[in-house]
Amino acid sequence: MKIEVGQTAPDFTLYDSGKNKVTLSDQRGQNVLLLFFPLAFTSTCTAELCAVRDNISFYNNTNAKVFGISVDSLHTLAKYKAEQNLNFSLLSDFNKEVSTAYGTIYEMFRYNMKGVAKRSAFVIDTNGIVKYAEVLEKASEQPNFKNIALTLENLG
Repeated sequence: MKIEVGQTAPDFTLYDSGKNKVTLSDQRGQNVLLLFFPLAFTSTCTAELCAVRDNISFYNNTNAKVFGISVDSLHTLAKYKAEQNLNFSLLSDFNKEVSTAYGTIYEMFRYNMKGVAKRSAFVIDTNGIVKYAEVLEKASEQPNFKNIALTLENLG
């Protein structure tokens, strides 16, 4: 299913790397940036998430809660978050349900891995409406953070 700007974001509950339940609809009242990424400990994913880490004040100032989502296990994400000193939540979509619901899953990834999340970005407003949606086919590319920033700034 392809997620379109203007639709209500599909709700979900996932566990974060600290083993806490996180439900998207519980985030209403603040903007949300969902960043789906293929795999922890890979170069492009690390560059992307560390750039967000280094600019977290921008997201905080735009009332945006950032969540990184991958199909990695909770334990892998906990280690990755600690090693990269990430200052936002990483959520495990180990069962691939959320990645599938957001239309951001590879049928086949490198090395015959099935069901890896595509690098994607979704900005969701305070009412749960998708305001920005970008799904990348090439795992080596990063989301357009300039457009993400403009979207968040326009949400005021």
